[in-house]
Amino acid sequence: MTRLSDSSPIPARAGIGLRLPHQSMVATERPAAAWFEVHPENYMADEAALVELEQVRAHYPLSLHAVGLSLGSAAGVDLAHVARLRALSERLAPGLISDHLSWSMANGQFLPDLLPLPYTGEALAIVCRNVEQVQQALGRRLLIENPSTYLCYAAADMTEAEFLAAVVQRTGCGVLLDINNIYVSARNQRRDAHEVLMHWSQALDRRSVGEMHLAGHAVVATADGAELRIDDHGDRVCADVWSLYEAAIADFGVLPTLLEWDTRLPDFTVLQDEAQRAQHLQDDFTLMARARTGRVDFRNPGHAAHA
Repeated sequence: MTRLSDSSPIPARAGIGLRLPHQSMVATERPAAAWFEVHPENYMADEAALVELEQVRAHYPLSLHAVGLSLGSAAGVDLAHVARLRALSERLAPGLISDHLSWSMANGQFLPDLLPLPYTGEALAIVCRNVEQVQQALGRRLLIENPSTYLCYAAADMTEAEFLAAVVQRTGCGVLLDINNIYVSARNQRRDAHEVLMHWSQALDRRSVGEMHLAGHAVVATADGAELRIDDHGDRVCADVWSLYEAAIADFGVLPTLLEWDTRLPDFTVLQDEAQRAQHLQDDFTLMARARTGRVDFRNPGHAAHA
């Protein structure tokens, strides 16, 4: 396994997912934000949007959160897509690049969803092969996000957390821990979200987690009257997810945290308000940790060290 670059200018603060309807305003008005994250696929064939994004990048740290690598595809990754991602990375110099523990491509066709994997040894070998190929092409480490799920495979050999921990160990990649996805998946599978998070904290090397995500989700009723949670990123973060985020900070420390909002996009000030709430929780944890230990971890400015 080749040693990969892992230097990141993304601050351990709360950032905002930048979507195209807000981009012109951000480029010209430069509103308060610690950093931004974008989907690179939106810029691979839109030069005008990319030029405008470069204006944003000149004033804010930037992360690329891909949705099209299809890291779980048995047929392998699309090398042309990887090349386009590399070109964007070289042009924008993002602090982090990430994608999902999922697949979305079959027979050369991209599917409009992030589909879950069976957590088996065979799937693990496929994901590791694909992650290593992408990291070698990019010359840097990927962060891999846990997706939202709506079912469990009966044939699974391991849990999602154990599976992703094994990917990290074999490839040197990092983890993007999506707190809303943990909650959505746990509720859909009738499990306790805090118990699931505890399992994640036991399975993962804390140092492998490089970013967290927060988002809102929808609650719908199924045909038989059961409750189903849909990860649509179309609302404010719910109280239960905020509680889970506080627990995640206690387990993994203060990390770059991204507020995602993709559907029913509100005014930009609403996104700032949500990011500020995440920032307050980070700041509260840092102050309490400093009070307990009296020491600061200078490897992560603003992050109190654990005794």
